[in-house]
Amino acid sequence: MVLRMDSPAPAIKVQSWLRGEPLTAFQPGKLYIVEFWATWCSPCVAAMPHLAELQEKYKDRGLEVVGVAASERAPTADEARTKLDAWLTENCSYLNYRIAFDFKGEMDKLWMEPSLSLGIPTSFVVDRDGAIAFIGHPMDLAKVLPKVINGSWRTSKQAKAGDAKRIAEGEASMRERALKKPILEKFRAASEAQDWTTARSVIDEGVALLPDDLNLRLLQAHLLLHEIRDMRAGLPVIQLLVRDAIEKNSDLWLGQVLQQLFHPGRDNSHLPSAERFAMGKELSEHILALNPPEGEVDLKFLHCPALGQYFYETGDKDRAIKLVEVTMKSLADWQDGSDKLKQQLGPGLLQALANYKGEKVCSGDLCATPQKDFPIVKAQTAEDQTLR
Repeated sequence: MVLRMDSPAPAIKVQSWLRGEPLTAFQPGKLYIVEFWATWCSPCVAAMPHLAELQEKYKDRGLEVVGVAASERAPTADEARTKLDAWLTENCSYLNYRIAFDFKGEMDKLWMEPSLSLGIPTSFVVDRDGAIAFIGHPMDLAKVLPKVINGSWRTSKQAKAGDAKRIAEGEASMRERALKKPILEKFRAASEAQDWTTARSVIDEGVALLPDDLNLRLLQAHLLLHEIRDMRAGLPVIQLLVRDAIEKNSDLWLGQVLQQLFHPGRDNSHLPSAERFAMGKELSEHILALNPPEGEVDLKFLHCPALGQYFYETGDKDRAIKLVEVTMKSLADWQDGSDKLKQQLGPGLLQALANYKGEKVCSGDLCATPQKDFPIVKAQTAEDQTLR
């Protein structure tokens, strides 16, 4: 049974409450936002001040915001709870709403899975009669809540169409995941055994089945270009991937494809030089058109190592240096970014800067000197960047 608009709200079943009084049941006449989030999820963290503002703005109209931390990563529940509590103390002095903790997965089974919600953050609005009024991204709540409050939302064409679209997309994603799971399992098993014939057969089958799946396309290109090193088969694959990325004009596609060609942690000397640089030129131009490196711009940090490497290898050292410097500043000023990602990318960017300048450079207590070979950041696939 799909959880949708007008469905009765499920129960709240959590292990503990870290902030605010426990909520055992939804009270008639009150309005609730049940927000699924995690400390490692940057969009979730970015939405928290917004939720606090909504709580303050609509508290006199009976609104209660309930944050549900059901995706914390730790070996045990006690470790996850302790880590979460410390994080809230350090980062959320402004918090004015309840925070519940669930490590057993009960809330996912009651709320996320039945609603076909595959990622976080996800917000559920529970109306005054205890029925679901909205399921979606928390940043959409500012437009939805006033209509829920005045009673016009659930009967509107916009709400009904939006919920139908959400369910259709969720069902499609579930079907795709079901198709993709056995393909990835077979591919990874074959890759670990270095059975490249089987791995190639499996990934080719997967791409034929799901041609718009970026992760499968990247795995296919990586296998042919960097594992098997079959340029005759691999070059058309990567060229088609470049064309598709440009046609989609997607940051994610463009940046991930560029990493296949110019990731500085990988030896790319075996790739055909003319074709590699021609593709790098096209990709970099489109990436920078979407993210002009001027002023206080948050560049897509995962794209920067490959972008910088492209410009460095083409002889445009000044541009490579400027790109890294702007990205380092943006990364340092990135208020909503996770510390883990900053720690992962920061040293590599500093090392890139040292290499491009040909001299020792420092940032705070961290310094780097030029090195011939260095990995900046582990190559990531699109799947690595999903939130759940």
